[in-house]
Amino acid sequence: MNPPSFPARPTRARRPALLALAALSAALCAHAVAPAPPCATAGGWDAACLRAAYHREIADWPRPEGVDRPDWREMAPVPTLPRPDQPAALVALGERLFNDPRLSRSDMLACISCHRPTHGFADTQAVSSGHEGRLGTRNTPTVLGAGHASSLFWDGRAPTLEAQATGPIAHPDEMAMPLDELPAKLAALDDYPAAFARAFGDEPATADQPAVSLARVAAALAAYQRTLLPPETRFDRFLAGQRDALDDRELLGLHLFRTKARCMSCHDGALLSDGRFHNLGLTWYGRKYEDLGRYAVTGEPADVGRFRTPTLRQVAHTGPWMHNGRFPALRGVLNMYNAGMPRPKPANDEQARDPLFPQTSELLQPLQLDQAELDALEAFLGVL
Repeated sequence: MNPPSFPARPTRARRPALLALAALSAALCAHAVAPAPPCATAGGWDAACLRAAYHREIADWPRPEGVDRPDWREMAPVPTLPRPDQPAALVALGERLFNDPRLSRSDMLACISCHRPTHGFADTQAVSSGHEGRLGTRNTPTVLGAGHASSLFWDGRAPTLEAQATGPIAHPDEMAMPLDELPAKLAALDDYPAAFARAFGDEPATADQPAVSLARVAAALAAYQRTLLPPETRFDRFLAGQRDALDDRELLGLHLFRTKARCMSCHDGALLSDGRFHNLGLTWYGRKYEDLGRYAVTGEPADVGRFRTPTLRQVAHTGPWMHNGRFPALRGVLNMYNAGMPRPKPANDEQARDPLFPQTSELLQPLQLDQAELDALEAFLGVL
């Protein structure tokens, strides 16, 4: 194992100037709280040193590396997220719809078919199997915490959960249900009209104001999904002050996440997502699985290959990973980040002139994590 290298200790004459420069940098940085502690040893990392550094209040933890956004947010426990104020009858209706395969054309596929509670409300397949076995092109993301997202889908094309809800229902490769037929179909099933009337506080339904409508289906599904917050974990207890909730390896993983691994460049806040869009070098330009990402929504060449930063909550349980599900093992994802992710280069003049040639984010760089550090980082991800 090769321990990380550190700069030589400054001479006594230079220390005052260096200390002054460090103090000035801290004052200018809104989230600067403390430098990373010198806890590395010839054999790896000093666990006691790290535990002392993270025994302090979160505001005094070592500051994250690779973060230069003014809207950066510190880590926070899941219980700090605002709880949705949703009528119980509306949430119950939304949960019922979420689980009902009759929202699909074939009566065989429900929302829960791809958003599985036992798999972190994501899917076990690289890309999900929909109507008549058709495969999509993107991995099913978790809906845990979706009520706090500023946009939905990998490319952010839906601004709200209401706008997102009907997309998979209508998509020909997913549930393939004609939206103009769905309200009448539900109105003829079981006691759905009465359930909708209770959920929305209706007077008796009329021809002009039927109890079941597409807008109400979307509203009920959205109400239920807003209640789907990530479960509390040992990491949340650690953040809340139980500093023995993480073992030494997980604690090292937390430190690396914040510092050497630069994960907080994009993964911050309680949900560990900046909600932004980044190109990770996985556009597959000119190949079978090419996906231009957010560009399909905005038409801006700068958005080619950019995808929304997913939450890392429950990440160890939501594989396969990435927008196309091409990574079956979490360690493979970490190895790619450690290498700095792919950075495609034009193969010829035509590609060099192509305004849609993808540009990997400059936030990514080789990390030089050794195997023990990758083990620690993976262990930390396992407690999120």
